[in-house]
Amino acid sequence: MIHRNDDGKLTSVAWPGGYSVVYITEDGGTLCAYCANGANGSDAHEDSDDPQWRLVAGEVYWEGPTMQCDHCYADMPSEYGDPDAEEAPK
Repeated sequence: MIHRNDDGKLTSVAWPGGYSVVYITEDGGTLCAYCANGANGSDAHEDSDDPQWRLVAGEVYWEGPTMQCDHCYADMPSEYGDPDAEEAPK
């Protein structure tokens, strides 16, 4: 589901909780909220004719390894970390 704020911008955090939202494109790509809102030369929106820019979902990335935005390469860490990551030695 894709939610917009009162100003028409895609939300960057989910409430309650303030969890970061990532956006999924039709071709399976992931975008940070900044790029999903058209920043950095992005052409992302729900009605795009191009699958790499057509937004199909916005969701909290709960668990897994850090992803990167497919447009700006910003790190998008999961909220609860990667359960498969080895713990740091003590």
